[in-house]
Amino acid sequence: MAASGGSLKTVRLNCPVSADAIAALEIGTVVYLDGVVYTARESVYKRVVEDGGALPDGLAALSNVNFHCSPAASVRADGTYDVGAVTGTASFRFSPWLDEWFAKSGAKIIIGKGGMTKEVYRRQFLPAGAVYLTTVGYGTGALLGRGIKAVRDVLWLKELGIAQAMWIFDVSNFGPFLVESDIVGNSLFERENEEITRNLARHYEGTKPATLRRYGETDDRSEELI
Repeated sequence: MAASGGSLKTVRLNCPVSADAIAALEIGTVVYLDGVVYTARESVYKRVVEDGGALPDGLAALSNVNFHCSPAASVRADGTYDVGAVTGTASFRFSPWLDEWFAKSGAKIIIGKGGMTKEVYRRQFLPAGAVYLTTVGYGTGALLGRGIKAVRDVLWLKELGIAQAMWIFDVSNFGPFLVESDIVGNSLFERENEEITRNLARHYEGTKPATLRRYGETDDRSEELI
């Protein structure tokens, strides 16, 4: 289901998300999710990819959406879990495991913070038919928490801890997320960075060098220290 909200296209997708729906996603589109979403990050990747640990039977049929995040979870008196918030974590660290992870998990959508490089999208996401959704800004963990309706299961909680365990959530109107990479490997962040870089010199035209500056500060992009 798609809607037009101002200048941003918005879609609401059911999980597992169909191949047609994934192929139709355009970078910059706002996405909300319904159905089942699971968490998996470095400790789960190591357990499954490096150590040969088994994923739940039928995971791909249940969901193809993997969120790189840390849930703020507590145990209720009846033994069920309350997840008040989920905080996205930076995904760039996880590319070494992605080839095998895509093959073993059937994941088609990765959600996380900050995106990955266009090279990773084209080398690893594109062959897997996968896309990347990014969280929006900071301080949205509680907002995302509202979309979590129940915890279906949690795997390896004792061994890995709350942040690293694999949580399987029932979600409704879960978001917002932005499409950072599409099915052909385009990147929203890289497109916008290229646009900024292209026009940057024009904004410095006619300016004088700063009298006071911090170490490493320069108006020459070729001299910038990172």
